[in-house]
Amino acid sequence: MKDFLPLMLSLKGKEVVIFGGGEVGERKASLFCRHASVSVVSREFTPLLNRLSDEGKLKLITVKDLTENDIEGCLKSAFIAIPATNDAVLNEKIAKLASHNGKLVNRVDDMGDIIVPSVIERGDIVIGISTLGKSPALSKYIRERIEEVVTPEFALMSRLQNELRDVLKTRVADQKKRKEILWNILNDTEVWAALGESYDKAYMIASKHIGKRE
Repeated sequence: MKDFLPLMLSLKGKEVVIFGGGEVGERKASLFCRHASVSVVSREFTPLLNRLSDEGKLKLITVKDLTENDIEGCLKSAFIAIPATNDAVLNEKIAKLASHNGKLVNRVDDMGDIIVPSVIERGDIVIGISTLGKSPALSKYIRERIEEVVTPEFALMSRLQNELRDVLKTRVADQKKRKEILWNILNDTEVWAALGESYDKAYMIASKHIGKRE
């Protein structure tokens, strides 16, 4: 069993190469093209992949066959390689060549170097959930339970904390005092209730914790 460390990784300027233009490749491309430069290598492509290509969100590379040289050529500038064809033997070959060439591999049929977790996004808050591929159903269940607790108001609270933190830096000299004020805001039920109505109203209530300039 590989030892995985959860990380937040920027893929800006990095290339992700996906082998396979079917539904699995489409799903992977739809995710990664939001964060990286994506190329999809295949004989043919789904309508969505063609549309994403037309919109300039990814690049399609049409091939007839994938020889070892062809695979290594496609991998040359890759940061992450994703074997997602419907041929298990070919996927294994791509994965081995990618690893041999120092590329990170995200497998769809086995354990690779990278696992894409189930993700919850609430503004600046990002929560990843994984069972290391053992139970996708459990990952989904955990995500749905967390979504019941980490509501959209948490995104507004993150914004509020960030903005008031900047204000506090100019008004409260003591770092421990600033931390205490921000913690009190987090525990203020009036602020949370107001976030469900209006950000401005919540900001006004939270500002009362700051008090007069020190």
